[in-house]
Amino acid sequence: MIDEHNMALGEKPPFSRPLTLTEVPPEGLEIKIAATDAERAALAQMNGLPAVLSLEAALRARRWRSDGLEVTGELRAHVRQTCVVTLDEFDSEVVEPIELRFAPPKEAPKPRSRRHEPEPEAIEQNMLDDDPPDPLLGGAVDLGAVVSEFLTLTLDPYPRKPGAEFIEPAPEAEQEGGVVSPFAKLRPAGK
Repeated sequence: MIDEHNMALGEKPPFSRPLTLTEVPPEGLEIKIAATDAERAALAQMNGLPAVLSLEAALRARRWRSDGLEVTGELRAHVRQTCVVTLDEFDSEVVEPIELRFAPPKEAPKPRSRRHEPEPEAIEQNMLDDDPPDPLLGGAVDLGAVVSEFLTLTLDPYPRKPGAEFIEPAPEAEQEGGVVSPFAKLRPAGK
């Protein structure tokens, strides 16, 4: 889920809070993170929003299996969006649960010789039960990047201000020199 490509290129995400596996004790770790003014401005620009007014997350990190991490919690944000119907700006609350697992990337399988070697044991994984874990790169997870990605995925790509409704102009407005709907040419004649 995390954008490995940008991380591999060394680009720092606009909201970054790295956590290494070694920082997480066996009993787990409670973490609260909040974006600064500059981070919120960068996230607003990245998401095409007029503003991200607040962004915070309450997370719990705990070890998963012997070499992985599980991160659960919730993000809360207050964002300013632009209505696709009225073009008015409006504020909305975003609350989204977070649940992810991270594990070190698996090594590429070694090529087998043509000798009669036994087949490697197939790992049984029910694809409907769990998503595969995200990669734990360098033994660390960037919690800020996780939270910002969940924010981006949660935002409605076509936000509507509460109560906003598209009303097509009446046909009479076209004849009286009023605003003409861009769909008027598609309307059958006589309507």
